[in-house]
Amino acid sequence: MPGIYIHIPFCKQACHYCDFHFSTSLKHQTSLVDALVKELDLRCDSFLAVSETVDTIYFGGGTPSILPISELNRILESIRKKYPIRDAAEITLECNPDDLVGDVGRDYCSDLKHIGFNRLSLGIQSFQDADLKLMNRAHDAKMAFDALKNSTDFFSNISVDLIYGIPGSETADLQRALQHFIDYSIPHVSAYALTVEHKTALEKLIAKGAIPAPDETSLEEQFKLVRKTLRDAGYDHYEISNFGKPNFHSQHNSSYWSGAPYLGIGPSAHSYLGNTRTWNVSNNVLYVKALEAEKLPSTSEQLSLYDRHNEFVMTQLRLENGISLSRYETTFGERAKTVLLKQAKKYLAGNQLEMSDTFLRISEKGLFFADGIAADFFLDASDGILIEKP
Repeated sequence: MPGIYIHIPFCKQACHYCDFHFSTSLKHQTSLVDALVKELDLRCDSFLAVSETVDTIYFGGGTPSILPISELNRILESIRKKYPIRDAAEITLECNPDDLVGDVGRDYCSDLKHIGFNRLSLGIQSFQDADLKLMNRAHDAKMAFDALKNSTDFFSNISVDLIYGIPGSETADLQRALQHFIDYSIPHVSAYALTVEHKTALEKLIAKGAIPAPDETSLEEQFKLVRKTLRDAGYDHYEISNFGKPNFHSQHNSSYWSGAPYLGIGPSAHSYLGNTRTWNVSNNVLYVKALEAEKLPSTSEQLSLYDRHNEFVMTQLRLENGISLSRYETTFGERAKTVLLKQAKKYLAGNQLEMSDTFLRISEKGLFFADGIAADFFLDASDGILIEKP
């Protein structure tokens, strides 16, 4: 499912945990959108060289809902003019709750649907004002409920983001948040453990002792609560951080995990086209200047077979089905499969992995540690195990 990702690098304020590229100044908003449209034009041929259709379009950021409808429509129209979009394509916009409140929010939802969006992703994160203040979110709990009401009145395909493991948060609060999503019939939930990223405000606050670091034991307990509550409510736990009702799994993110080609547009955006990864400069001004000069503001690298192997293992072990052993052998060879199964023995013995004739997957016991387990299967050129095909 080939997709296009559009990075909108603007936010009203900086969340304490965020390490994505964004700016709180809208000074260059119009020129930035001009540059996005220009990049879509310049990259069209490279995308069409590896894909015949666009199956998903995803506006992320940053805060895409900070843009007016006219600008969002201009970007969508530029995609429609140049790229062959599948009729049933999933078209998602990430939204902050404060952009969807009141009558203005209802009008915005209506307009989003009118110009072609068919899926919203809401950054709820928490329904507790104390949590939202600690994270420096721009909305409060009342806005979160208002946004849920307005969005569900116009869209049936909605995803919500939830952060658990917030210092000082109560398990009962997390349980209530999950129940709110269930009561609103939200078909998709992305639940993330609070992570302390380098050079973020959160890291500095913890270093100063202003707030405690997330507790690993509490994180694991809350992860198990999220998993049990949502699975009991009929959600598929199809990826470590993602839960979806049947037919409501994220098509766009699933394309990343399956290794499908995707085009990333905007400052800091990454692309993956034919085993080549490209990433754009993480600077709005430099990004705009390059495209004004008809130049692509990007750097590229050809992924080695070892790079592709390690990404395959990491992404597949995060999925419900795990690693397809037949696909693994076809892609990386019989010798690599033998090594994989040998490395897996200790995790199988410890009941952190389980294996059938066709799949190697993370067990219930190992789920919270999936990324660490996957990293143990990584290979590099010094191993001499993989053979590049001519």
